[in-house]
Amino acid sequence: MTRILIADDHEVVRDGLRKLLEAHPNCEVVAEAADGREAVAKALEVTPDIAVVDYSLPLINGVEVTRRIRSRLPKTEVLIFTMHDNETIFDELLRAGARGYVLKSDAKLHLLDAIDSLAAHRPFFSSPVSEALLTSFRKQQHKEPRALSPREREIVQLIAEGHSNKDVATKLSISVKTVETHRATTMRKLNLSSSAALVRYAVRNKLADA
Repeated sequence: MTRILIADDHEVVRDGLRKLLEAHPNCEVVAEAADGREAVAKALEVTPDIAVVDYSLPLINGVEVTRRIRSRLPKTEVLIFTMHDNETIFDELLRAGARGYVLKSDAKLHLLDAIDSLAAHRPFFSSPVSEALLTSFRKQQHKEPRALSPREREIVQLIAEGHSNKDVATKLSISVKTVETHRATTMRKLNLSSSAALVRYAVRNKLADA
């Protein structure tokens, strides 16, 4: 049996969700909440398998509710159930830990499928959301990284040649702190997450020899 928490500030929506979910033989609604603070408290109290959360909750919005539930209850999946289909909201909620997203207009078509998917710890996004996520991903893939400054290029080259931050600082007559700051800024600009990736970037762009 999949235990579900419903969090929405409209009673009529909660009632409709409860009826729809409890018509499913494997679903049990174990708690309801009318605002974000109550949603987090009820989740901690009943530890549901899935929390169905509206994005626009009072007191604490759906992003923060998702973040708090996922950080305290990592086995509880969060399904966002909302009228909003904004790409920025998708990104915020994914970063917060939501693994499902269904628009209220698609409830009858997709809600139960989403519940089944999240109950098996598989993500679920209704078609308009999937298309928006794919579009966003493609934009990121084709996004050119910001150009490096001459100083940043110098630092990347020296790091790729195997020099430590202290060595780089000595060679360029700057502080180690300044080297660390330039290095961090460069990695953010290039969307890199490791020193190895920075070295590969330097080799590909002929800032260092392979």
